[in-house]
Amino acid sequence: MSQNYAALSQVIHERKSVRKFDPNYIMSAEDITSILEEATLAPSSSNLQPWRFIVIQDQDTKKKIKEFSYNQEQMETASVIIAVIGDTEMYHNIDEIYLSNLAAGNIDQEHVEIQIQNAKAAYPNAPFEARRNIATFDAGLVSMQLMLIAKAKGYDTVTMGGFDKQQFVDTFELESRYEPLVLIAIGKAAAPAYGSTRLPIDTITKFI
Repeated sequence: MSQNYAALSQVIHERKSVRKFDPNYIMSAEDITSILEEATLAPSSSNLQPWRFIVIQDQDTKKKIKEFSYNQEQMETASVIIAVIGDTEMYHNIDEIYLSNLAAGNIDQEHVEIQIQNAKAAYPNAPFEARRNIATFDAGLVSMQLMLIAKAKGYDTVTMGGFDKQQFVDTFELESRYEPLVLIAIGKAAAPAYGSTRLPIDTITKFI
C-alpha cells in the first residue's frame, strides 16, 4: 500500500456528515480560499468548470438562509456555508478557459482552435436540461472533492440539499443562468458525527 493511498483512505474513512459545529470557531480566509482552489481541480465536462461559489460567513445572512432551509442547526453554527452554484451557460467561458490552457503550454494552437470550435458548436445549442444536468453532475464532483480537502485540512463538513432554491435565488439575486445546487457547511465539529453503513458491494455491483 502506497503512502498516498493510505493517507487518502484515512481521509475518506474519517469524513462524516457533522451537524453540530463549534459556533465560535472562525476559519481563515486563506484556508477557505485554498480549499476552493484545490476543489476546482476536479474534472468537468470539456473542462468548462460550470461551478460558482458563494461563501457565506455573515451571521445574519446565515440566519436568513436557515429560515428557508428547514431550520437546520448547522446553518448558524458552522464557520462558513459554501453555496455551490451551477452555471447552465458555461459556454460563455469557452474562450477564456481554452486560451488559458494554450498560454499555459498544455495544448498547441491547432488543437485549441479545434477544441474551441467543437465546444462552441455543442454547448450553446444543447437543450437547457442537458446543460443543467452537466452543471449538476460537475457540481457533485467539485463538492465531494471540496469536502475531502476540508477534512484533510482538519475541518468537518455536511452537505445540504434541503433548502428552498427559489428563495435562495431571490435572496442573492442570481441571474437565470445560475442554479443553486447544494450548500456545504464547514467548520469544527462540536460533537461526533453519527456512524453509517453502506450496502455490500456484491449487492450493488455487477462484474461482467
